[in-house]
Amino acid sequence: MNDKSNDVKGFWDSYCQVVVESGVPEKNAEWYVRWGQKFAESIKGKALRQRSVSEIEQFLVELSRQCGVEFWQVRQAEDAIELLYKNFLGLDLNFRRHRDVVPQSPSKAPGEFRDCLVPADVMQKRYGVFLDRLKTAIRVRHYSIRTERAYVAWIRRFLSFHKDLTVPVLEAEHIQIYLNYIAETREVAASTQNQALNAIVFFFKEVLKRPPGDFNDFVRAKRPTRLPEVLTRDEVERLLTQLSGINHLMAGLLYGAGLRVMECVRLRVKDVDIESRRITVRDGKGQKDRVTILPERFVAGLEKQLTLARNLYEKDIKAGTGGVYLWPGFDRKSSNAAKEWIWQYVFSAHKLSVDPRSTKIRRHHIYPSTLQRGVKNAAIRAGLTKYVTCHTLRHSFATHLLENGYDIRTVQELMGHSDVSTTMIYTHVLNRPGIAVKSPADI
Repeated sequence: MNDKSNDVKGFWDSYCQVVVESGVPEKNAEWYVRWGQKFAESIKGKALRQRSVSEIEQFLVELSRQCGVEFWQVRQAEDAIELLYKNFLGLDLNFRRHRDVVPQSPSKAPGEFRDCLVPADVMQKRYGVFLDRLKTAIRVRHYSIRTERAYVAWIRRFLSFHKDLTVPVLEAEHIQIYLNYIAETREVAASTQNQALNAIVFFFKEVLKRPPGDFNDFVRAKRPTRLPEVLTRDEVERLLTQLSGINHLMAGLLYGAGLRVMECVRLRVKDVDIESRRITVRDGKGQKDRVTILPERFVAGLEKQLTLARNLYEKDIKAGTGGVYLWPGFDRKSSNAAKEWIWQYVFSAHKLSVDPRSTKIRRHHIYPSTLQRGVKNAAIRAGLTKYVTCHTLRHSFATHLLENGYDIRTVQELMGHSDVSTTMIYTHVLNRPGIAVKSPADI
């Protein structure tokens, strides 16, 4: 090996050391060296210090267009070149990033690679501390188990997407890249992208203890303007006729009281005031409480359900088991409250289950999927040609109230909307064709 070869090897060995010191895992450092070498070889006879910004950008664009080159490889090459110039050669060229460029001819289906999570053992080893802190931050704020699972899932995806980087180096541009990816490549709905955004911002602020930075230029998933699916009164009756037992009662409350499905299954005994014919929704969407009406039609069914729940409760107390989930702080303050009748769920599960957070054996509420499947199948049996879900009954509740002449502020309070503009969407029924306008075909 001649002196020139020794010099070249020493150059790249020194660069490799800089890469490792910058926080890149050692097993990935050699790939950074390979990308640096590939860029160095892209223009024969021209030293790295003599390269222009446009030549770097052209290299990245051409790389992104090569068949078989994955999105993550282009991103890794960008990191490698940036470290080469900024941290090793001491030159800050500020070249334009091409991280939002997706290879034109990927070797895999779009998004296939990106949806592969880091293996569980590797995830725990590399990110376990951060995920544990995330769960703690969520629980301290009394967020629901559903929110916890959703946020943890998004952070797992986010970290897997940037698995070639260490957590401390993640910044605003990495958030923007990921949000662009799920909007453009994965084509997720606007609500899904917003959930991912909320999870990532929460992770930066509450776990990493630093602001996420400015990433406002990310591509936002399009939010279609859709009117809510609403059933007529006759269609509601046809749907309810196809339901029986607890599903009939719960669906009736969704329609008659305007409840969300999780608000219904989480109802506790103390939240139902049969004498006053009202239901109190505790810790609803946005952690807000509200009061809504208890339909006279379903009072008898609700009383029967409370009797069934009481029988299960007494059976649990006699056996020394049971109890329900309560907020940790309140549970510590009132240690016996979890086994008091007023705190039990109205729609109790038939079997005891293990709490996923505390591992305690408790009597939980029924799974929402029980009602969701029941409503879907009932709509098919009723011959309804509309797309019917549990939330359709809530939409129908608001729409029918407005049709009956109730003012929009009253409907807003019953629905639990923070802004009246959300409730305004139901006024579409007041302007539907045929109310104020007569079709020329009928003249």
